[in-house]
Amino acid sequence: MDVKSKIGLRIKEERERKGKSQKDLAYAADLDRSYIASVESGKRNISVVNLEKIAKALSISLSELFNGI
Repeated sequence: MDVKSKIGLRIKEERERKGKSQKDLAYAADLDRSYIASVESGKRNISVVNLEKIAKALSISLSELFNGI
């Protein structure tokens, strides 16, 4: 599994653990829902800025987001 897929899977796991939909996460992170979907599926090369937005929207640190990758 490549790193984009690992990050996407980690985001999806954390989002589901928090009980959020992709739409909820996208709104909280000020990103588009289709962008979240493409990140979670490992199709998007996500920027550090957007990783930080997603981590904040999930109420976790970047290091927690990368935990286990």
